[in-house]
Amino acid sequence: MHKTYLLPLSLFTFTSVNADQAVDLPGYTVTATRTKTASDQLATASSVFTRADIEQFQVRSLPELLQRAPGVNLVNNGGMGKTTSLFMRGTNSDHVLVLIDGVKVGSVSLGTSPFQHMPIDQIERVEIIRGPQSSLYGSEAIGGVIQIFTRKGRQTEQPKFNVDLGGGSYDTVQAAATVSGKFKQFHYALSTSHINTQGFDARQATDGFFPIDQPDRDGYYNTGLNAKLGYQFENGEIEAFYSRADGRTDFDGFQIEAEFVNQVVGLHGSIDVNDFWRSSLRLGMSREDSSNFTDTGEFFSRFDSTRWNVSWLNEFTINPDHRVIFGADYRLDEIDSNTLYVESARYDVGVFAELNSRLWENHYLHAAVRWDENEAFGDYVTGSVGWRFNWNYGLSLFASYGTAFKSPSFNELYWPDDGFGGGNPNLDPEESETVEVGIAGQHDRWGWEIRAFHTMIDELIAAWPPQNVNKANIDGIELAINAEIMGWKNSLSGELLSGKDTMTNKRLPRRAEKLIRYDLSKSFDRLNVGMTVLARDAAYDDVANTAKIPGFVTVDLRAAYEINKNWRLNAKLSNLLNKQYQLVDTYNTADRNFFVSIHYQN
Repeated sequence: MHKTYLLPLSLFTFTSVNADQAVDLPGYTVTATRTKTASDQLATASSVFTRADIEQFQVRSLPELLQRAPGVNLVNNGGMGKTTSLFMRGTNSDHVLVLIDGVKVGSVSLGTSPFQHMPIDQIERVEIIRGPQSSLYGSEAIGGVIQIFTRKGRQTEQPKFNVDLGGGSYDTVQAAATVSGKFKQFHYALSTSHINTQGFDARQATDGFFPIDQPDRDGYYNTGLNAKLGYQFENGEIEAFYSRADGRTDFDGFQIEAEFVNQVVGLHGSIDVNDFWRSSLRLGMSREDSSNFTDTGEFFSRFDSTRWNVSWLNEFTINPDHRVIFGADYRLDEIDSNTLYVESARYDVGVFAELNSRLWENHYLHAAVRWDENEAFGDYVTGSVGWRFNWNYGLSLFASYGTAFKSPSFNELYWPDDGFGGGNPNLDPEESETVEVGIAGQHDRWGWEIRAFHTMIDELIAAWPPQNVNKANIDGIELAINAEIMGWKNSLSGELLSGKDTMTNKRLPRRAEKLIRYDLSKSFDRLNVGMTVLARDAAYDDVANTAKIPGFVTVDLRAAYEINKNWRLNAKLSNLLNKQYQLVDTYNTADRNFFVSIHYQN
């Protein structure tokens, strides 16, 4: 039996939110209900980063951006472009569903998503929904959902250009360019990006059964492309989108190099059938291809994942206070590899319904139910309900309940018996229940929020060959606060974690017990300055709690100078204290480093 407990303390929630439109719509979110909904009408915990946030914080990768969100714990295996795992609210790294422009992405074989390869320069915004969302999205959404929206055309006839060029430590160069605009009823966006870094030694020398001693620099490069073309007609819209990232990353071990291709292509259309019915259809395909090579340059393995997606959504506005949504999803997962899987494809069909209502005064209700049929394990039903009350004195109360599940990955189900055991086709899905309550306040120059939740996870998959043998209980509290003092914007966030295996009484690996983030920024005419502090407690890298990873504190400084309305100069100094720390045992992180860039927009 495996049981875990989590008590996170998070002290800030980003609230700049925009919907799936060409302009920013602060205070709205799309992912929490799959339609545009005001965030102050939902019990759901959410964090949203817009393009303005990305540029203000001068983040250079998606993992760096996600680490700023409450409830998110990230670990990295040796620098930029290396394997990055995300733990949301104490759940496993494969318990988070990831969407790009509404299309499900991720590895069919592993069940995780390659956050490290998603180009930050192509991202318009990111919505992070914490808590179970299987009642809307099906499998994987036990810990939450992350949706990434790529660049979109602007509603201006004159084309808008953005160009970024920069360089810094570890022989790093980065460039990006975007053009977007509108022509009559068409809107368009085209962007490209490239990053190349020589990196640093990803791993310390190790001994044991497979000793590693490769003192070298482990580089990384990534070239990205994103394109969107849409047409707006009288009562609807149609849009085609394409994004791709391909490159190579080097690391230490028996396999030392991986070539990758990540790609998403799709078509989305929506139409107002009448005054109260809006219908939309989305077709999409995501690919994640990886080829791995040994230290002698010989081919070792290939894993090509493909996910075909179809989603149909219908929104009925009964009156201004009540909306009903019906939808259906179809997904086909396929794997093509030099490893001969027992099965190479499976499908999942899901049908769901949800209600969004305003009750008496300022009481809001959200409820959803979903039925899934998965080829691997059969039928599964999930549901959720949330309530929120906004008091006239700037206070809000909210409570929610939801169930979720995670279908086993292809490796867990269909890996061939290679002498060490194979997959188990009789596995059941991992399943969870979550209860959450909270209170929030919004005042003149500051706001705060407190959330408490309890999650029970059953049928956790463990051991090899894989079996449904573990269980987990996760308890948590999240607290958020932000304030503006004498023109300085302050935000503080942190988590306090306490997760343990109930059979061994050991802590869960790679979850720090305490994590605090603090950000401070201010604008002086044309100059904007900022500082970010991250403090993280010790963690264990293994289930036996024998490999301890010490805690650390990092300080980052940034500055941006507006030369004129078109040009901006950015500079960032990361790890000011030159702290030597690790996130995964024996894997190195960056020393003190800098990055300088120049930005142009018309």
